[in-house]
Amino acid sequence: MPGQEGADSERIKDKNVREALIEIVAAKTDEVTPAVYEHPWPVRFCHWLNAVSLFVMVGSGFQIFRAFPSFGAKIPQKNLLNWPKSFALGGWLGGGLQWHLSFMWLYIATGLFYLGYQVFTGNYRQVLFLPSDVRGVWPMARHYFLFGTKPELKAPYNPLQKLAYTSAIGLGVLSVLTGFAIWKPVQFSWLAWLMGGFHLARIWHFVVMWAILFFLFGHLVMVVLHGWNNFVSMFTGWKKNPEYAPH
Repeated sequence: MPGQEGADSERIKDKNVREALIEIVAAKTDEVTPAVYEHPWPVRFCHWLNAVSLFVMVGSGFQIFRAFPSFGAKIPQKNLLNWPKSFALGGWLGGGLQWHLSFMWLYIATGLFYLGYQVFTGNYRQVLFLPSDVRGVWPMARHYFLFGTKPELKAPYNPLQKLAYTSAIGLGVLSVLTGFAIWKPVQFSWLAWLMGGFHLARIWHFVVMWAILFFLFGHLVMVVLHGWNNFVSMFTGWKKNPEYAPH
């Protein structure tokens, strides 16, 4: 029965959380603090490596864009956006390309390693957005943006976070595909064709970049709202006083 399966799933989650829960005792005060090992080292490794890669690729991408800040025909050219040089990386077009293409491979390798780890260990179940999570998105959005009642948390990631992280993986894949289409439009002509041609592929690449930046902004806001313990857990793996842990 569907209802029974849902109840069994919640019991399994609760059992897994209880097994992962430990208690940290302060040496001076004997204060007991519950903690859960929330982020395995491969996830933390990929998180920070990806953060560096994205920073470099966005900065160098803007330097490349400065060489031809338009999405129309090259002649006549009408600049879409005069991006300041101080907010670009590489110094000139050649420098921007070198930074961008070098960190592109690191970005791809990190993504493949992350996806491989998630699939082979089953850790993806924590962050993958499923149809059953749809009904939980609005209550969390209402809590964050309209100051509504905070829903009870039963897992490390709430439905809104799952939606954001699953979408971010999709955006990462699109950023690579659109990037290859505009980097090698002859060799990957079929890919450029699927995106509507070289000029449209550039637009898609640009749009995907801004979508990733929008996700990063929301991610940083959530880190601030969730507090210091949430931030530190991405370094140590252990999260103190997790809200979803049974007491």
